[in-house]
Amino acid sequence: MKLLRQSRTSSLSEDQLETLAEIAEETARKHVTTRVPSRGISDLTIMVNMDGAEELNVEVDVEVTLSPLFKNIDVKKLADDAVKEAFKAVEKYLEEL
Repeated sequence: MKLLRQSRTSSLSEDQLETLAEIAEETARKHVTTRVPSRGISDLTIMVNMDGAEELNVEVDVEVTLSPLFKNIDVKKLADDAVKEAFKAVEKYLEEL
C-alpha cells in the first residue's frame, strides 16, 4: 500500500527529516496496533521514504499480515487507513515548522 504525497516546504534539516520519518512510522504503527491486538499481528512492516529539494515527496508503505484468527479484518483498509493517518501527522508536523 504505497501512497505518495507532495508538500511544499523549505529545506529541512537532517534532524527534522529524521523526526518526520519517525512521526510517520510511529503514527502508522499506532493506528494498526490500536485496532488489532499484538497477538493478532503476524507481521507489520512500515517504510517511510523521503525525497526532494523544493518539494518534499513522502512515501509511506504499510504491509500487514494478520493471524488467521483475525480473518474478518479488512487488511487492505487497515493498511490504507494507517497510511492516511501517517500523512495527517506529517502535514501537522510540517505546519508546525
